[in-house]
Amino acid sequence: MTMGNIYKTTDSVNSTKNLPIRYDLYVPGNSSRDLLPVLIFVHGFKGFKDWGPFPDACEDLARQGFVVIAMNFSMNGIGDNPAEFDRLDLFEQETLSQDLEDIGTVIEAVKNREIQSSRVGLHTDYIGIIGHSRGGHTAIAAAAEYPEIQSLVTWSAVASYNERWTEQMINDWEKQGFTEIKNARTGQMMKVGKVVYEDAIDNAGRLMAIERVKELHLPVLFIAGKEDESVPYQDSVKLHRNCPSSNKELRLISDTGHTFGASHPFEDDDYPEKFSEVLELTEGWFLDNLA
Repeated sequence: MTMGNIYKTTDSVNSTKNLPIRYDLYVPGNSSRDLLPVLIFVHGFKGFKDWGPFPDACEDLARQGFVVIAMNFSMNGIGDNPAEFDRLDLFEQETLSQDLEDIGTVIEAVKNREIQSSRVGLHTDYIGIIGHSRGGHTAIAAAAEYPEIQSLVTWSAVASYNERWTEQMINDWEKQGFTEIKNARTGQMMKVGKVVYEDAIDNAGRLMAIERVKELHLPVLFIAGKEDESVPYQDSVKLHRNCPSSNKELRLISDTGHTFGASHPFEDDDYPEKFSEVLELTEGWFLDNLA
């Protein structure tokens, strides 16, 4: 059932490295139910919870009767300013293992009521997760790792991060201990430390989505843009093909790219058409498979 007013609170919980995992909690204001299913929303590489239309999308998901937790990974490079990469020292060391553990920390915080709402209860038996790009990659690993997750939607998910390391990046890591990636939006040169590469290689069985997806028997929806310039839509095709779930679906959206027409900052009254389509598919999936 569509809800009216949405109440948003911002807080943090401590990661396994005692760093803040900042999150926004979106709660529908007029639910007739005492317990509501929970959706966790995770961003991608060089992303953050306040990027573009993500906050608006989380509000709309909450209007469908979910409590939504939009989280920043603890080492994503965003500090006290919610839209500025002012902790590049953390970004340099952000491993896939730490991202996965951060999701586990948030789930535990929901279960022990460190994350809670005074308006409704959070139903810990009904937790879904949405992940974009690298976040989709990690969300797949999380769905295999944490049995509390009951349903999954990925947007433009990476199938295997270990296939994305270029020869130049590996040479950089071997020679100087880091490689650099330019943030096209901010112009910042962002270091990625060798520890990121070593973690992904050493723990590939636990971290690579293309491996963990083989363990999933929960409802899974894979969404990708046919014109994705960053992560080929074939990654989602591979993930769908390797997923053994009897309740899985692949939706390839034509004439759109990695963010489905969305950009940052987002100041329009309406979503881009393709982003709106993705959001509607996501809402429908969780209403059918989690609520």
